[in-house]
Amino acid sequence: MKTLVVFDFDHTIVDDNSDTWVIRSTPEQTLPDWLRKSYQSGRWTEYMGRVLTYIGDQSVRPEHMRSVMESIPFTDGMIELLTFISENKKDIDCIIISDSNSIFIEWVLHASGLKSAVDDVFTNPANIDARGYMTLRCFHAHDCEQCPINLCKRKVLCDFKEQQAKADVHYERICYIGDGGNDFCPVKELKGGDIAMPRKGFTLEKLLCKAISEGSESLPAKIMPWTSGNEILRELRALIE
Repeated sequence: MKTLVVFDFDHTIVDDNSDTWVIRSTPEQTLPDWLRKSYQSGRWTEYMGRVLTYIGDQSVRPEHMRSVMESIPFTDGMIELLTFISENKKDIDCIIISDSNSIFIEWVLHASGLKSAVDDVFTNPANIDARGYMTLRCFHAHDCEQCPINLCKRKVLCDFKEQQAKADVHYERICYIGDGGNDFCPVKELKGGDIAMPRKGFTLEKLLCKAISEGSESLPAKIMPWTSGNEILRELRALIE
């Protein structure tokens, strides 16, 4: 039985937020106040749709956006971790569940040469339209009250496990690697024997600490905070060897 590694993308695989990094492609490298103030809580994807339209209105071509996105830094040790995963596909399946978008993730993984490490990406679908503007859609609809309206990562993880089970693929354990508030919901789906890997100092670690201090019984997974992908790599190597 394989190990399933689940990654978030922003502030996990890459050491920044891809949605704010793209603003560097605008002539002023900033957004106007009216646009920044248009964000409504829980509706980030709709806001990003407006940001991408604004970027298109500034005559920024997709090729320029791509070159800017390819300069986003990887988090320390993540290149080594993804390389290890790509070399051990017989033991490890790997997916990304992210609130970024399909084009940004595709560009960044392709530039790194590590796309082969990742079996599937679940994120907001993006397209380049006939004008050369990037357009964005919400990933799915769901009824989870804890998550943003466009994406419940727990539902994605459950649906993925269900699909895999139908294909007779079952996992010995799941390692979930993330940083944000929207990673807390899928971590609650983990079982004993699974490992939740929150990035140290980020929201997910704080939420897990709070839940544990309040005596939560909905967190049976082992919790292993990390600062570098190399720590995750050591753990993963020990698990499969």
